[in-house]
Amino acid sequence: MLARKITVSDFRNIAHAEVSFEEGINVLCGDNAQGKTNLLEAIYFASIGKSFRGNHTNEMIRFGQKEALLSLDFRTGGREQSISLCLGGGRVRAAEKNRVKIRRMSEIVGSFRAVLFCPEHLSLIKEGPAERRQFLDIAISAAEPLYMGALQRYNRILKQRNALIKAAEKDKALFETTVDIWSRQLAHEGAYIAKSRQRYVKNAEGYMKECFKEMTGSREEPSLLYLGVGGKDFDGYEDLSKTEEMLYQKLSQNHERELGAGATLWGTHKDDVEVLLNGHAARSFCSQGQQRSLALALKIAEGELCKIDCGEYPVLLFDDVLSELDRGRREYLLKHIKGKQVIMTTCEKEGFDADHLIVVKNGTYRKAE
Repeated sequence: MLARKITVSDFRNIAHAEVSFEEGINVLCGDNAQGKTNLLEAIYFASIGKSFRGNHTNEMIRFGQKEALLSLDFRTGGREQSISLCLGGGRVRAAEKNRVKIRRMSEIVGSFRAVLFCPEHLSLIKEGPAERRQFLDIAISAAEPLYMGALQRYNRILKQRNALIKAAEKDKALFETTVDIWSRQLAHEGAYIAKSRQRYVKNAEGYMKECFKEMTGSREEPSLLYLGVGGKDFDGYEDLSKTEEMLYQKLSQNHERELGAGATLWGTHKDDVEVLLNGHAARSFCSQGQQRSLALALKIAEGELCKIDCGEYPVLLFDDVLSELDRGRREYLLKHIKGKQVIMTTCEKEGFDADHLIVVKNGTYRKAE
């Protein structure tokens, strides 16, 4: 996977920019608030269809403008390809892949594969389940296009079922006659999501162990445990019918508890991944340094699994992550990325060799002489 060029108009503080990239390490260098992360965000948006900052789409449009345009040229599988997006009205208003109009963003996700490293990811271990679920969803979607569709359907059904639960205060008869329909649909989509998540966690664990050992030189061994609706000891998510029935039973037998809570209490929206070090919960028992090493190993594993799925390494995006690492972890990461395309942001370019240096100032991008 190779990013060739991105063209951006009215995105964040960028009025218009056309930036080309080379193989190897591409460095966006400049002071804070000049537009380094904004360009990285535009590249990532073309990959996954959402911002890693979690902002509303309208917030990405330059002040005073009604829409923003993104166009990314890239090479994959020996072919030159392109993705073009128009953002406006709180959504992706129009999308094209190779100049052909696309109806849904899910049809684009996975075309251009990128793995993002940002300071927030270094807190992946100690934060709550929502952050780890989001990590899984993004990582799996990049490699498994059907997953994104299942996840979108699941979230729509969950929203409808939650609305039905809240409405039951005024109309319990409607709840009792229709809840089974939503439970069946939610269990069906949830079974597929659970299967994909458990498979990913199992595959990521091996790479994570290898990365952690190389990075720290220690004998400590990390492990990952997928916590789905079946609990810690359930290992049968590959059987979709069994998982679907298990989830359906949970949703069918606990109506009173859900009515009391006012929301759906069981399903993949409650999943988590427990990260362990020598059998102990990393979130509770590991030092900050150990947690950062585990998070970094998890992100490196994401890149390795992406390479297995698509046959080539994804583009690696680093948003000022090197400044957050100590010397040992920084040196390991720089050693690991050799031979891959990297686009990174930094305020200081010293400390590593850049193949392609781009100076960023007030939303403009200039190749260094």
